[in-house]
Amino acid sequence: MRKGTLKQILLITDGCSNHGEDPVAMAALAREQGITVNVIGVLDKDTIDESGLREIEGIAMSGGGVSQVVYAKQLSQTVQMVTRKAMTQTLQGVINRELKQILGSDVTMEDLPPEKRGEVMEVVDELGETVELEVLILVDTSGSMKTKLPTVKEALFDLSLSLNARIGDNHFAVFVFPGKRGDVEKILDWTPKLEALSTVFPKLTSGGLTPTGPALREALTYFKKKRSLRSLISGDEQYFEESSM
Repeated sequence: MRKGTLKQILLITDGCSNHGEDPVAMAALAREQGITVNVIGVLDKDTIDESGLREIEGIAMSGGGVSQVVYAKQLSQTVQMVTRKAMTQTLQGVINRELKQILGSDVTMEDLPPEKRGEVMEVVDELGETVELEVLILVDTSGSMKTKLPTVKEALFDLSLSLNARIGDNHFAVFVFPGKRGDVEKILDWTPKLEALSTVFPKLTSGGLTPTGPALREALTYFKKKRSLRSLISGDEQYFEESSM
Protein backbone atom coordinates (compact mmCIF):
# COMPACT_ATOMS: atom_id res chain seq x y z
CA MET A 1 0.00 0.00 0.00
CA ARG A 2 1.15 3.53 -0.61
CA LYS A 3 2.34 5.61 2.28
CA GLY A 4 0.82 8.97 3.00
CA THR A 5 0.39 11.33 5.91
CA LEU A 6 -1.99 10.76 8.81
CA LYS A 7 -3.62 14.05 9.72
CA GLN A 8 -5.20 14.65 13.12
CA ILE A 9 -6.79 17.51 15.00
CA LEU A 10 -6.51 17.08 18.78
CA LEU A 11 -9.08 19.25 20.55
CA ILE A 12 -8.52 19.81 24.30
CA THR A 13 -11.46 21.52 26.00
CA ASP A 14 -13.53 21.48 29.19
CA GLY A 15 -16.82 22.98 28.15
CA CYS A 16 -19.51 23.74 25.65
CA SER A 17 -18.93 25.87 22.60
CA ASN A 18 -21.01 29.04 22.68
CA HIS A 19 -19.95 31.07 19.65
CA GLY A 20 -19.83 30.59 15.88
CA GLU A 21 -20.44 27.52 13.74
CA ASP A 22 -21.56 24.15 15.02
CA PRO A 23 -18.36 22.26 15.93
CA VAL A 24 -19.98 18.89 15.11
CA ALA A 25 -20.60 20.08 11.55
CA MET A 26 -17.01 21.39 11.31
CA ALA A 27 -15.70 18.00 12.48
CA ALA A 28 -17.73 16.26 9.76
CA LEU A 29 -16.18 18.60 7.20
CA ALA A 30 -12.72 17.70 8.53
CA ARG A 31 -13.46 14.01 8.09
CA GLU A 32 -14.50 14.60 4.49
CA GLN A 33 -11.08 16.17 3.93
CA GLY A 34 -9.22 13.19 5.41
CA ILE A 35 -8.53 14.76 8.82
CA THR A 36 -9.40 12.86 12.01
CA VAL A 37 -10.79 14.95 14.88
CA ASN A 38 -10.05 13.66 18.40
CA VAL A 39 -11.44 15.31 21.53
CA ILE A 40 -10.25 15.25 25.14
CA GLY A 41 -12.60 16.73 27.72
CA VAL A 42 -10.71 17.92 30.81
CA LEU A 43 -12.39 17.91 34.23
CA ASP A 44 -11.30 19.15 37.62
CA LYS A 45 -14.39 18.10 39.56
CA ASP A 46 -16.66 15.07 39.69
CA THR A 47 -19.34 16.64 37.54
CA ILE A 48 -19.57 17.48 33.86
CA ASP A 49 -22.22 19.35 31.98
CA GLU A 50 -24.33 16.80 30.09
CA SER A 51 -24.57 18.98 27.00
CA GLY A 52 -20.79 19.41 27.09
CA LEU A 53 -20.33 15.65 27.21
CA ARG A 54 -22.69 15.17 24.26
CA GLU A 55 -20.78 17.78 22.29
CA ILE A 56 -17.40 16.13 23.01
CA GLU A 57 -18.72 12.76 21.85
CA GLY A 58 -20.51 14.30 18.85
CA ILE A 59 -17.42 16.12 17.59
CA ALA A 60 -15.28 12.98 17.77
CA MET A 61 -17.95 10.81 16.16
CA SER A 62 -18.48 13.24 13.28
CA GLY A 63 -14.72 13.65 12.91
CA GLY A 64 -14.10 9.89 12.76
CA GLY A 65 -11.92 10.13 15.85
CA VAL A 66 -11.66 9.20 19.50
CA SER A 67 -13.10 11.01 22.53
CA GLN A 68 -12.09 10.72 26.16
CA VAL A 69 -13.13 12.59 29.30
CA VAL A 70 -10.48 12.76 32.04
CA TYR A 71 -9.42 14.60 35.17
CA ALA A 72 -6.65 17.12 34.61
CA LYS A 73 -4.06 15.03 36.45
CA GLN A 74 -4.60 12.14 33.98
CA LEU A 75 -4.21 14.32 30.91
CA SER A 76 -0.65 13.43 29.89
CA GLN A 77 -1.31 9.72 29.57
CA THR A 78 -4.65 10.33 27.84
CA VAL A 79 -3.23 12.65 25.15
CA GLN A 80 -0.80 9.93 24.09
CA MET A 81 -3.44 7.19 24.20
CA VAL A 82 -5.99 9.11 22.15
CA THR A 83 -3.42 10.10 19.50
CA ARG A 84 -2.15 6.53 19.15
CA LYS A 85 -5.62 4.96 19.17
CA ALA A 86 -6.84 7.33 16.45
CA MET A 87 -3.74 6.56 14.38
CA THR A 88 -4.42 2.80 14.58
CA GLN A 89 -8.13 3.29 13.84
CA THR A 90 -7.37 5.33 10.72
CA LEU A 91 -4.78 2.83 9.48
CA GLN A 92 -7.21 -0.04 10.02
CA GLY A 93 -9.73 1.83 7.89
CA VAL A 94 -7.18 2.31 5.11
CA ILE A 95 -6.26 -1.39 5.17
CA ASN A 96 -9.94 -2.45 5.24
CA ARG A 97 -10.51 -0.47 2.05
CA GLU A 98 -7.52 -2.14 0.42
CA LEU A 99 -8.77 -5.58 1.51
CA LYS A 100 -12.15 -4.85 -0.08
CA GLN A 101 -10.43 -3.98 -3.35
CA ILE A 102 -8.49 -7.25 -3.25
CA LEU A 103 -11.01 -9.69 -1.75
CA GLY A 104 -14.39 -8.13 -2.46
CA SER A 105 -16.68 -5.43 -1.14
CA ASP A 106 -18.06 -7.42 1.81
CA VAL A 107 -14.69 -8.33 3.38
CA THR A 108 -13.24 -6.54 6.42
CA MET A 109 -10.31 -7.33 8.67
CA GLU A 110 -12.66 -9.02 11.16
CA ASP A 111 -13.65 -11.54 8.48
CA LEU A 112 -10.11 -12.84 8.08
CA PRO A 113 -8.87 -16.01 9.83
CA PRO A 114 -7.12 -15.23 13.15
CA GLU A 115 -3.66 -15.92 11.72
CA LYS A 116 -4.18 -13.59 8.76
CA ARG A 117 -5.77 -10.96 10.99
CA GLY A 118 -2.65 -11.06 13.16
CA GLU A 119 -0.47 -10.48 10.11
CA VAL A 120 -2.59 -7.51 9.07
CA MET A 121 -2.35 -6.00 12.57
CA GLU A 122 1.44 -6.32 12.35
CA VAL A 123 1.27 -4.19 9.21
CA VAL A 124 -0.94 -1.66 11.04
CA ASP A 125 1.53 -1.51 13.94
CA GLU A 126 4.47 -1.07 11.59
CA LEU A 127 2.73 1.70 9.69
CA GLY A 128 1.88 3.38 12.99
CA GLU A 129 5.60 3.62 13.70
CA THR A 130 6.72 4.69 10.23
CA VAL A 131 3.98 6.79 8.62
CA GLU A 132 4.26 10.58 8.68
CA LEU A 133 1.98 12.18 11.27
CA GLU A 134 0.61 15.72 11.41
CA VAL A 135 -1.16 16.75 14.61
CA LEU A 136 -2.79 20.17 14.90
CA ILE A 137 -3.59 20.75 18.57
CA LEU A 138 -6.50 23.04 19.47
CA VAL A 139 -6.46 24.20 23.09
CA ASP A 140 -9.49 25.80 24.75
CA THR A 141 -8.25 28.84 26.70
CA SER A 142 -11.64 30.11 27.85
CA GLY A 143 -11.87 31.29 31.46
CA SER A 144 -12.63 27.90 33.01
CA MET A 145 -9.43 26.41 31.54
CA LYS A 146 -7.10 28.79 33.39
CA THR A 147 -6.05 26.38 36.13
CA LYS A 148 -5.65 23.52 33.64
CA LEU A 149 -3.24 25.15 31.19
CA PRO A 150 -0.06 24.09 33.05
CA THR A 151 -1.30 20.48 32.88
CA VAL A 152 -2.04 20.87 29.17
CA LYS A 153 1.52 22.12 28.60
CA GLU A 154 2.95 19.12 30.48
CA ALA A 155 0.75 16.72 28.51
CA LEU A 156 1.91 18.12 25.17
CA PHE A 157 5.55 17.75 26.17
CA ASP A 158 4.89 14.12 27.04
CA LEU A 159 3.12 13.64 23.70
CA SER A 160 6.16 15.02 21.91
CA LEU A 161 8.50 12.62 23.71
CA SER A 162 6.23 9.67 22.99
CA LEU A 163 5.75 10.37 19.29
CA ASN A 164 9.34 11.38 18.65
CA ALA A 165 10.31 7.83 19.63
CA ARG A 166 8.60 6.72 16.40
CA ILE A 167 10.56 6.13 13.19
CA GLY A 168 8.19 8.24 11.12
CA ASP A 169 8.26 12.03 10.94
CA ASN A 170 5.99 14.07 13.22
CA HIS A 171 4.84 17.64 12.74
CA PHE A 172 2.86 19.62 15.28
CA ALA A 173 1.05 22.95 15.23
CA VAL A 174 -0.83 24.55 18.12
CA PHE A 175 -3.81 26.92 18.02
CA VAL A 176 -5.69 28.36 20.99
CA PHE A 177 -9.25 29.64 21.19
CA PRO A 178 -10.35 32.29 21.82
CA GLY A 179 -7.38 34.30 20.54
CA LYS A 180 -6.31 37.74 21.65
CA ARG A 181 -7.72 39.41 18.55
CA GLY A 182 -10.20 36.88 17.23
CA ASP A 183 -11.86 33.51 17.63
CA VAL A 184 -8.60 31.57 17.25
CA GLU A 185 -4.87 32.27 17.38
CA LYS A 186 -1.89 30.28 16.09
CA ILE A 187 0.79 30.03 18.78
CA LEU A 188 3.06 27.40 17.19
CA ASP A 189 3.69 26.91 13.47
CA TRP A 190 4.31 23.44 12.03
CA THR A 191 7.39 21.99 13.71
CA PRO A 192 8.77 18.54 14.60
CA LYS A 193 9.44 19.75 18.16
CA LEU A 194 6.68 20.49 20.64
CA GLU A 195 9.36 21.72 23.06
CA ALA A 196 8.99 25.09 21.35
CA LEU A 197 5.85 25.55 23.43
CA SER A 198 7.96 26.44 26.47
CA THR A 199 8.35 29.98 25.14
CA VAL A 200 4.66 30.39 24.33
CA PHE A 201 2.58 28.88 27.12
CA PRO A 202 3.59 31.37 29.85
CA LYS A 203 2.15 34.14 27.66
CA LEU A 204 -1.27 32.53 27.25
CA THR A 205 -4.22 34.31 28.76
CA SER A 206 -7.57 32.70 29.49
CA GLY A 207 -11.03 34.16 29.27
CA GLY A 208 -13.85 34.96 26.88
CA LEU A 209 -16.22 32.87 24.79
CA THR A 210 -15.65 29.31 23.57
CA PRO A 211 -15.62 29.42 19.74
CA THR A 212 -14.94 25.72 19.13
CA GLY A 213 -16.57 25.65 15.68
CA PRO A 214 -14.58 28.60 14.29
CA ALA A 215 -11.39 27.10 15.76
CA LEU A 216 -11.99 23.82 13.91
CA ARG A 217 -12.76 25.70 10.70
CA GLU A 218 -9.50 27.64 10.94
CA ALA A 219 -7.58 24.41 11.63
CA LEU A 220 -8.89 22.94 8.37
CA THR A 221 -7.67 25.88 6.33
CA TYR A 222 -4.27 25.56 7.98
CA PHE A 223 -3.92 21.95 6.83
CA LYS A 224 -4.86 23.07 3.33
CA LYS A 225 -2.17 25.75 3.34
CA LYS A 226 0.47 23.28 4.40
CA ARG A 227 -0.61 20.67 1.88
CA SER A 228 -0.80 23.08 -1.05
CA LEU A 229 2.65 24.48 -0.25
CA ARG A 230 4.17 21.02 -0.10
CA SER A 231 2.47 19.91 -3.32
CA LEU A 232 3.83 22.96 -5.12
CA ILE A 233 7.35 22.04 -4.04
CA SER A 234 7.28 18.27 -4.47
CA GLY A 235 4.21 17.53 -6.56
CA ASP A 236 3.24 14.95 -3.94
CA GLU A 237 -0.49 14.71 -3.24
CA GLN A 238 -0.50 11.30 -1.56
CA TYR A 239 -2.37 11.68 1.69
CA PHE A 240 -4.39 9.15 3.60
CA GLU A 241 -8.12 9.57 3.41
CA GLU A 242 -10.15 9.32 6.58
CA SER A 243 -11.18 5.93 7.87
CA SER A 244 -14.78 4.98 7.18
CA MET A 245 -14.96 3.08 10.47
